[in-house]
Amino acid sequence: MATGWNWDGFAAYLFNPYLIGGAFQTLWLTLAAIAGGLILGSMIAFARLSGQQWLSAPAALYTWVFRGTPLLVQLIILYTGLPQLGIRFSVIEAALIGLILNEAAYLAEIIRGGIAAVPRGQTAAAKALGLTSVQTMRQVVFPQAMRLIVPSLGNSVNGLLKTTSIASVISVEELLRRTQELIQERFMVLELFVVAALYYLLMTTVWSFFQRKIEAYYGRGYTAHGAGRNGRRAWFFARRQTARID
Repeated sequence: MATGWNWDGFAAYLFNPYLIGGAFQTLWLTLAAIAGGLILGSMIAFARLSGQQWLSAPAALYTWVFRGTPLLVQLIILYTGLPQLGIRFSVIEAALIGLILNEAAYLAEIIRGGIAAVPRGQTAAAKALGLTSVQTMRQVVFPQAMRLIVPSLGNSVNGLLKTTSIASVISVEELLRRTQELIQERFMVLELFVVAALYYLLMTTVWSFFQRKIEAYYGRGYTAHGAGRNGRRAWFFARRQTARID
């Protein structure tokens, strides 16, 4: 039997400390997963770009497996499957490991794609001017690649803020899990889910604001008038290095 919308219940849980704590847990999981995913994803991306079969083949296999299977299945295997082999993780450990491993596969492709999109002539010119491989990557390739990487990376953060809700399946006390627990106690399904949706909307909206600022920062040197500030900075760096060699 329908009972209608409960405005008092909605207002009571809109600023509920228990749900706010779940939102902070969601933020913490997102930040930790992105940080770990960036580190692991960068290693995988450079392995795929190395040109060495013994590095690129395992990296390609990794991305194929983790991009081709659902995160939910990966979390269940980590938390409920691996104990069958004697490997046990706590709820938080399983969630973090699963989120990091999954996110790393996607971030690796974002980083690899951004670096590969930089014209090879830039690398050849830098090497011709005497720059080392590390200097070429840091001063020439990466500043240009970041303009392409940052928008996709920002979208990954936005998506991960919502994807962490999947961790509720293994009982991680994040926003969705706490919402479900309150629903079981209060039986206000619609009101509490709307509150949770507003929390997610607030988090993604705030992040979108920062994302636009970051994108503007990395794209500030690229206009219709030329290659941009990053390219000019790399050229002047290369000229200084050549002068030192001479």
